Amino acid sequence: MEEHIHILSDLHPSVALADYVREIKVSSSKWMKESGHFPEFRGWGIKYCALTYSYDERETIINYIKNQQEHHKKESFQEEIARLIREQGIELDEKWFWVDS
Repeated sequence: MEEHIHILSDLHPSVALADYVREIKVSSSKWMKESGHFPEFRGWGIKYCALTYSYDERETIINYIKNQQEHHKKESFQEEIARLIREQGIELDEKWFWVDS
């Protein structure tokens, strides 16, 4: 997808999520800029969304990622994130959530 990526990963409890995401962004930005394969890439946004799932849901998540292009024809990225947050009973104030930084 042009405005986001999905990464399914195990993360050891001793690793801070923010450090993990920062390392992915720094390393992949460097590679994308140096490789020449992505001439329009200027850098990652400063925000990210991290969701947890049980190990039993692993295959469902893998299949979702494989088919996300089809899925996003029916539901936009923003609609999906808002729905997932609300499904967890969290009140989402979209004026703060989608603010560009």
